[in-house]
Amino acid sequence: SGIPGIPGNQLWPLSQSPRSFSSSAVPLSAFALSVPPALSRPRPLTKASRQVALRRAEAYVAEYRRQERMEVALRREAKATGNFYVPAEAKVAFVIRIRGINGVPPQTKKILQLLRLRQIHNGVFVRLNKATIEMLRLVTPYIAWGYPSLKTVRELVYKRGHGKINGQRPHTRTLNYILL
Repeated sequence: SGIPGIPGNQLWPLSQSPRSFSSSAVPLSAFALSVPPALSRPRPLTKASRQVALRRAEAYVAEYRRQERMEVALRREAKATGNFYVPAEAKVAFVIRIRGINGVPPQTKKILQLLRLRQIHNGVFVRLNKATIEMLRLVTPYIAWGYPSLKTVRELVYKRGHGKINGQRPHTRTLNYILL
């Protein structure tokens, strides 16, 4: 018994198959059983959850418009009274690594690790304070950074963003259903 034309080859019954054949099947079946049913299939969107998501989005849009109108009003008021309006400083920056690993000094390498910029073309959002601004200044030759607009943040998060649930990064569709 065996595959015709190949000498010394034999077919193994599944119950007597060598350990190397069956060991790869065990973890996959164990994994399939360990996935909770809530994460294995996306839940259907109910009318109520769609309405909640829509109301949440409308509230965000209203808040952003209110902030823009407030900025314009403050700028006009300062101009009318002969003063200067100084807008608030940005709270968040988007940082992207633009240079590789060759010849990176140890201190710079450590700062890039702290900023989670281990590879070229990796990007992260960084909350700006005195410490992080100083870190950005020290690694300036290896990064490009700036202040993101709302549109940029939205596009980056929709295209490349992810969230963690129980320390693990779920599938994108699962995450979308959980966020709604």
